[in-house]
Amino acid sequence: HCEAVPVGAENRLGAHVSRRWGKMLLKAAERSEEIRLGLRRPPGRRVDEFGSQEAAMNSDDVLMKEARPIQVVLAHEDNHHFDLDEESLERILLQEHIRDLNVVVVSVAGAFRKGKSFLLDFMLRYMYNQNPGTWLGGDDEPLTGFTWRGGCERETTGIQVWSEVFVINKSDGSQVAVLLMDTQGAFDSQSTIRDCATVFALSTMTSSVQVYNLSQNIQEDDLQHLQLFTEYGRLAMEEVYQKPFQTLMFLIRDWSYPYEHPYGLEGGKSFLEKRLEIKQNQHEELQNVRKHIHSCFAKITCFLMPHPGLKVATNPSFDGRLKDIDGDFKKELRNVVPFLLSPENLVEKEIGGSKVTCRDLVEYFKAYIKIYQGEELPHPKSMLQATAEANNLAAVAGAKDVYAKGMEMFCGGDKPYIAPTDLEQQHLTLKEASIKQFRSIKKMGGEEFSRRYQEQLEQEMDENYANFVKHNDSKNIFYAARTPATLFAVMFTMYIISGVTGFIGLNSIASLCNLVMGIALISLCTWAYTKYSGEFREFGAIIDQVAETIWEQVLCKLFTSARNRVVHRSITSTLRLPSNNNNKKKN
Repeated sequence: HCEAVPVGAENRLGAHVSRRWGKMLLKAAERSEEIRLGLRRPPGRRVDEFGSQEAAMNSDDVLMKEARPIQVVLAHEDNHHFDLDEESLERILLQEHIRDLNVVVVSVAGAFRKGKSFLLDFMLRYMYNQNPGTWLGGDDEPLTGFTWRGGCERETTGIQVWSEVFVINKSDGSQVAVLLMDTQGAFDSQSTIRDCATVFALSTMTSSVQVYNLSQNIQEDDLQHLQLFTEYGRLAMEEVYQKPFQTLMFLIRDWSYPYEHPYGLEGGKSFLEKRLEIKQNQHEELQNVRKHIHSCFAKITCFLMPHPGLKVATNPSFDGRLKDIDGDFKKELRNVVPFLLSPENLVEKEIGGSKVTCRDLVEYFKAYIKIYQGEELPHPKSMLQATAEANNLAAVAGAKDVYAKGMEMFCGGDKPYIAPTDLEQQHLTLKEASIKQFRSIKKMGGEEFSRRYQEQLEQEMDENYANFVKHNDSKNIFYAARTPATLFAVMFTMYIISGVTGFIGLNSIASLCNLVMGIALISLCTWAYTKYSGEFREFGAIIDQVAETIWEQVLCKLFTSARNRVVHRSITSTLRLPSNNNNKKKN
């Protein structure tokens, strides 16, 4: 690098020009070195604040605006809904010089307030300066990039990506585009389980390397959450006949047991083998979790990181300066970041065995976000909610079984036809007994939560009762003969009316009655064939429905009317008889 030297202390103007010229030469030398390493675009290209390419310019006029994190997946706290900022994502990934390059996506995910953004900013330092001796920066240089801060409240929401996509030259001569992704921390006080699962699944589906950021240890609940989140991601993908995701790294922060497993990759490897080991005497639930994780990722690694020091954890004004960070942490940073991002270690994104370009990644983002915006996928639930649901559903199933067995013994199978009133009374008795049993079972979730399941039980018992009523009616020989009796009554009535109207010369009415009589005859024959052969059951059901409508709306009303007239006349004649006898006695 060139260094500015004043021409003469006595000549301030000359010194100023010389210093300015020296700085320009220094920056030019730095740009040349970065271009050689593939970390900066050649002169003559201008990028805007999102890193998108604009018109070519002279090298003296090159202006590089400062890159920054861009939120591409927006999280709405009010309705827990996620949206994709397609415009910002396209401006980042559809730049002319990178859109057709294979993409490497490194994502960091995990619980909130565990230092994900802090780690990503050291990754940014490496991407801007891959010199092994100096990339970590100076001792007094504040850490900038993805926003981070101390404290107990969350900082990142949704999914953010760095606006600068880094073009890296690999040893085989090919170029790849590297995208760094930061994610909303899981399990904060404002996110539901579904929110956490959606963010983790989206980042895992779109990244080639997912860094699972954990604190101090890998606990069983960490593995269970990983199982839930990855399964939520696998559900959203098309059918896969191989492992759906690529590389997973467990990054254990604040590791406190270097005497058992040393810091770094080797200690992480031995620790991970022990944690994910499937033992013969292990409970089936624990085995299934480990089998699921192995089946989801093509490669799984682990890195053990020491604590960064008390100044980092307790100083509210800490701004990322290396002088405040413990030496062990800086030593392991020099190992873990190149392990993830050095050109020889980069993992290109693949989906279905095919490598993904920046242009492809945009389309995958759009497709995946639509799936999570819809209702096709089941909603992940907390452990308490899932257990309470299973507990209440089991109580519903037991109570419904009591009702079904009681009704089956009363009117099912080969039992004879039962009067509808008796059947209804038995239904009400068994329904009350089933609800009593449901309430007597100890259930999780509380009274309000269980009320929904009691309503579900009552509804299902009413539906079963309707089926028992139909089954009981089918045993009534007169009910079974209702359709042919109705059709025969229609034919007989039409035959009489046709004969009368034809006799008095109303031929049009007679023809219409003959037509109806013919339709009724054809319907009767069709109905008989469907009952005998079992074929064309749909036509038989339609004929039954029409016949039932005619029976209830016409014949029943006529029968009721005639019966009422007969009863009325009988009562009238009965009342008149004593009156006539009294008149005879007087005479």
